[in-house]
Amino acid sequence: MVTENAPDEGQAGPGSVVAEREAWSAAGVLVLVLGIGTLLAAVAVLWVGVARSHGAGRAALILVAVLLLIAGHLALRGLTSVVAGEARAVQLFGRYRGTIRASGLHWVNPFARRRRVSTRIRNHESTVAKVNDADGNPIEIAAVVVWQVQDTAKAIYSVDDFVRFVAIQAETAVRHIASSYPYDNRGSDQLSLRDNANEITQRLSAEISDRVAPAGVKVIESRLTRLSYAAEIAQAMLRQQQANAVVGARQRIVEGAVGMVRLALERLEEEGVVELDEERKAAMVSNLLVVLCSEQATQQVINTGSLYH
Repeated sequence: MVTENAPDEGQAGPGSVVAEREAWSAAGVLVLVLGIGTLLAAVAVLWVGVARSHGAGRAALILVAVLLLIAGHLALRGLTSVVAGEARAVQLFGRYRGTIRASGLHWVNPFARRRRVSTRIRNHESTVAKVNDADGNPIEIAAVVVWQVQDTAKAIYSVDDFVRFVAIQAETAVRHIASSYPYDNRGSDQLSLRDNANEITQRLSAEISDRVAPAGVKVIESRLTRLSYAAEIAQAMLRQQQANAVVGARQRIVEGAVGMVRLALERLEEEGVVELDEERKAAMVSNLLVVLCSEQATQQVINTGSLYH
């Protein structure tokens, strides 16, 4: 029976995804002291062998000095410093061996490659894109994305350049969101880019998070920084918005005027100030509506006769 050996730890099989794990490291300060001491000892042994020894003793001391120099060099070569906000991904002979996140001086295998990865919070501001919204109107839209590397192994080994990957995926998500919703709901209950900014930004953050997850990136927040109609239709849409605003204002004025007229008639009737027939009520309603709905100041006219003459 032929059995297939499982891949070693740190070696990803075909199609597998490398995930971050902690790398082995030793205290770097102790190794630094030992390395410097080894180099000083090598220099001392070499000086003794060259200056005061002869024959086989000199060759032995020189050999010991060379070995001490090599050991000191390897000790110092394995030192790596990690500052706050950064991590070191350790790679040995092409295999991922783990990540060091703790700040300070560490010692790892001197033959291992230490790749620097920034874990600080970053901003990406997308360029202003011209996209057609769900109604086919050209709009200009841009967004800012706040993100951070969460898995250093995925960021290095899953994509070629995780910074460029995040930028491209953010641009793609912004364009997709802009084309999925109308700019203005025009009084309907449909979600729109302008009237439902909070819901739209939440969906934008969720879509960007899904797109950048293979790169080990976490999206903290995303916000729209620009949202407007394109220049070629901006004037037409501005006139439409102004017309809608005028109609809405007129509607509110008429509703308020009708309520005030109704209240005036009811109060006059309840308190018995004057008895009005239907014709006088109609004249009073007409006059009050003219006064309340007019955009200009009205002039008072004193009627010296009766209503019927």
